[in-house]
Amino acid sequence: MNLATPTWIAGLLACGMGVALLGSVKIALAKRLQMDEARVGGLVSMFGFAMIPVMLAMGFLTDLLDKKIVVIAGSLLMVASLLVLARAVKYWSALIAVLLLSAGWSALVNVLNVLMQSAFGGTQTYAMNLGNFFFGLGAFLTPLLIALLVRRTGFAPALLVLAAFTLLSGVLACGVDFKSLLPPAAAAADPGIGALLSDRIMWLTALALLFYAPMEATMAAWATTYLGDKGMAEGRAATTLSGFWLAFMCSRLATALIVARFPLSAGGDTLLIVGLSILCILVWAGAVFSRGFGTAGAMVVLAGLVFGPTFPTLVGVLMGHVSQDISPVLGGRAVGLFFMVGGIGWSVIPILIGAYARKTSIQRGFLIAVGAAVGLTVTAVALHVTMTSA
Repeated sequence: MNLATPTWIAGLLACGMGVALLGSVKIALAKRLQMDEARVGGLVSMFGFAMIPVMLAMGFLTDLLDKKIVVIAGSLLMVASLLVLARAVKYWSALIAVLLLSAGWSALVNVLNVLMQSAFGGTQTYAMNLGNFFFGLGAFLTPLLIALLVRRTGFAPALLVLAAFTLLSGVLACGVDFKSLLPPAAAAADPGIGALLSDRIMWLTALALLFYAPMEATMAAWATTYLGDKGMAEGRAATTLSGFWLAFMCSRLATALIVARFPLSAGGDTLLIVGLSILCILVWAGAVFSRGFGTAGAMVVLAGLVFGPTFPTLVGVLMGHVSQDISPVLGGRAVGLFFMVGGIGWSVIPILIGAYARKTSIQRGFLIAVGAAVGLTVTAVALHVTMTSA
């Protein structure tokens, strides 16, 4: 039996859970650690900051070690983080759990992205959008599952259930022949990371992620506050945020199905990124200038539709370029650099938005997100021109 696809689905669901976990348990963890939510919120930020150096380190391990070992180790590190967090009663132990979570998540994400096309087949754009649909599904279901489990079983048992599920990807990976997933050229000589550092497309895709990642993080963090400020009831605002994530997932699945039926021509993937980035500008501008909560809610849901395919298509362009034009043995390091640069934007730009919003309002703070969308558009155009003129 071919266990590659089930392994990828389980791993991507677990990685989606990883990005949503800390935000989902923040209130319960604050009570458990007997401190305010603001300090616990620092743990959420630490996950993103720790990912910046760790992701690159995991990229080297992915390229230099057996990828099966990296996947199993990543799964075990995520399980260990959940076990430590389940027993945490002090801030330092919760911090250790966050660092373990960041390391395990980075290991899994790196290998899963490098071999996504091998696991799901089709083009890079198809495979990345389909795979990241499952990632989004994990992020969407985690808050709902945690709320249910904490209410019925308590904090620690809820995390133990998640730990058991997270272990599944590691167990399934034991039965996967990872060498059969590698392209024949993967046995080629290693040109070293310098080949990536001197590559323009590598830097353009990473810069695009630097501008894109904070837009997704900003909407996820402040959508309900933004809608509340516009006069929307709390329950309806939470439902609208769920609509954002549903649109986010469905647009990824729809993109995968569409490109499977109607394959993109040469340059079509970068042209798609340009179109999505322009739509990002329009959505954020709509959010900034909306007057009533009806228009504001529509912008939140539309943002999900636009954001959904942007990241998968972008990383698909990178992986296709690295495997075909540089060397497939550099896949892990390419993903590591990609996320390292993107992680800077993910961590820093939302802080700037929050600081500006405290002086004005969340709606005015979204002007910085408009700037990020403009930066993404300029970078996407440069990427398209570079790719099509090569």
